[in-house]
Parts: sequence; C-alpha cells; structure tokens
Amino acid sequence: MLGAGRTDAGVHALGMVAHLDTTTPLHDEKLRLAINAHLPDDVSVLEVRTRAPDFQSQFDCTYRRYLYRLRVVRGDPRGAVLNRDRVLPVHDVLDVDLMRRASEALVGRHDFSAFATQETRTTEREVYLCDLRPERGELRLHIAADGFLRNMVRAIVGTLLWVGTGRLSPTDVADIVRSGDRSRAGPNAPPYGLYFVEAGYEPWDRAASDRRVADLVV
Repeated sequence: MLGAGRTDAGVHALGMVAHLDTTTPLHDEKLRLAINAHLPDDVSVLEVRTRAPDFQSQFDCTYRRYLYRLRVVRGDPRGAVLNRDRVLPVHDVLDVDLMRRASEALVGRHDFSAFATQETRTTEREVYLCDLRPERGELRLHIAADGFLRNMVRAIVGTLLWVGTGRLSPTDVADIVRSGDRSRAGPNAPPYGLYFVEAGYEPWDRAASDRRVADLVV
C-alpha cells in the first residue's frame, strides 16, 4: 500500500489517499468494511474505489492540502485541555490582519528553502492557497500546493505567529522567501495542530476543494 503523502509523527490525516493492488472478489464497499474490521481504532477507511491498474496515489496526485488549527486561549481556556493534542493553544494576542497579509507573500511559485528542514529535494513549489481563517472558534490556516517540503507548513505557521505577535512584519515574510535562509523564518509549530485534508487528482480548483474539505474538517 502506498499513500499520497507523508506526515511527521504527531500529524493527523483526515483525507489521506492510498492505493493497493488486490485480487479480491469483494466489491468496493464490502472491501472497505473488511479492511476496517482489521484496522486499529485510530485509523478508518472512509471510501474504497476501484481505479485503473496504473493508478498511483502518490505520483498521480496534482496537489495536496493541509490544515493547521490554532486557538487563542488567552482569557478563555475552555476546551484547551480536551484539545491539547489536536489544536495549538496560543497565549498571545495576535494581529490576524497582519498574519493574513503576510500569508499572501507565500502564494505562487517560489523557492521555499527558508521554510524547509533537512530537505534534499528541489525546493521550488507552487502554493495555490494560503488562507488564514477565523473558523469554528479557532484560527485556521488552509494551505494547498503542488507539493510540500519537509516541515514546510509547520515553519510557515511558526513564521506567521511571529508576525501576529509583532516580531516580523508582512514585508519581512516576503524578504524571507526571497532570502532562502531558514534561520530568518520562525520555528516549526508543533505537529499536533497539523492535518492532511486532501490529495487532489485534478487541476487545482479552490471552490471544488473547499466543498470536499468541508465534509472532512472537524
């Protein structure tokens, strides 16, 4: 079995796609139920589809989408304990408008060396979406790209938090992208706030992606 992407330890996946070759006579839904009967409690197959024999979940993927969940708990810690392994608690007051302006500098095709950790692959990627949204009582970063570098999303979140607390300005983020210097960007945010939410197999379409993700995001 091969998945569409990889995640660091502690990162969650709501919409991972994987493929396997099998000679089972079971129809798709019966196969889904049979697989789930043997999986651990923290893994569940949501859907099974028969695809062409040459389908590859990783190499046919045209984009991947992640979600990072934050919640400002300063003055309102309700639910923080229950979500301690699911949402990053932020104890500072954040300037969300500045963070959103800074995120605009990340959209497009760039060299993202400044946001990569121990990366051996080419560091140029195209980011289709980098949108910070107040959503369901949280602050959530939705980000999609044709691919991601090691720890790239977590480094972006850490950098945007520096903007939100006044350590960096939005123009600083654009400069950091151009510099390719990892030491100038923020630290990697913790893995437990990060979710893999979609593997796309068609050209990027924001509206279509939003509709698909809406059914998965908690």
